[in-house]
Amino acid sequence: MEATETKPMTFKLFLEFIRFNAKTASAIPFLIGLLYSIYYFQEVNWLSSLIYFVAQMSIAFFVTGFNNVQDYKLAVDKTYRDTDNIIGREHLSPKHALHLMLFFLALSCCLGVWLVFRTNLLMLFMGAIGIGVTIFYTYGPMPFSRFPLGEILAGCAEGFGVFFLTAYINVAPTTLMGLFVNWPEFQLKGNLLSLFILVLVGLPSILADSNIMFADNICDLEQDQRNHRYTLPYYLGKKRSLKLYPLVILSCYVTASLAIILGLLPPEELIIFLVLPKIIQNIRTFERVQIKKTTFETAIHNLILFHSMQIIALAIAIVRTQLLK
Repeated sequence: MEATETKPMTFKLFLEFIRFNAKTASAIPFLIGLLYSIYYFQEVNWLSSLIYFVAQMSIAFFVTGFNNVQDYKLAVDKTYRDTDNIIGREHLSPKHALHLMLFFLALSCCLGVWLVFRTNLLMLFMGAIGIGVTIFYTYGPMPFSRFPLGEILAGCAEGFGVFFLTAYINVAPTTLMGLFVNWPEFQLKGNLLSLFILVLVGLPSILADSNIMFADNICDLEQDQRNHRYTLPYYLGKKRSLKLYPLVILSCYVTASLAIILGLLPPEELIIFLVLPKIIQNIRTFERVQIKKTTFETAIHNLILFHSMQIIALAIAIVRTQLLK
């Protein structure tokens, strides 16, 4: 069947295959990390940032596409496999789709090695951890996406990980942490205060990104149970999941406000409250009905709304500080 009846993956199908509309979850933490490096640390490396952006988007494409391939192969529910999963629905070749995703994985790894030479040896180990989480998120005897750690790992890896690594490649290794080798000795140096600052400032990225995965799994709850995927909503139940859902995204305001009070974020960040009514409206829309093709988008919109205000605020703060010099 695959040799005679499969269709080629057109550009339009490719965008759907990698869920391009949801890739803002990868691009936005990058922008925040870049702007925060300029604003707070007053350092930037444009070439390293470009290399990392291409590498990060490549790995984001791989994660989603590889997830589709694995879901197709591991599907127990034939209706889902043949009508809902894009590979079965569009009669794509799982083999060709997998090869395409492996190309993006290889591209990301090669660019990552380049970044190691441009930054610090510690980047090799941090990148390896990120790649490991990426692969085993949907692969192996117990993929992370099939048990309750999926949401947390998605937020930490894609949300905070992207934000942190973007800041890391833009500042000197001694500003955050670095691994220094003088054979046969090595030394790991870091600044706990700087690391704490990045963790606090990056918390909204963790929460907002995790909430997208959480909303996705709430929508797919019945389908996931049929395919033996036991995500966090399965253990919490739909009722409790819908009570937790708004608390996660609204916690972004708590952590961001704390960072503003501590002077880690500029006062311009208060504009995040301008979009709070719309975020609450989107939350209520999702609470009423949870449909993957319609109301799930409200979770993505909430991330875009909140982080767009953060990006605008950081850009304004950078201009302000430059004018005051």
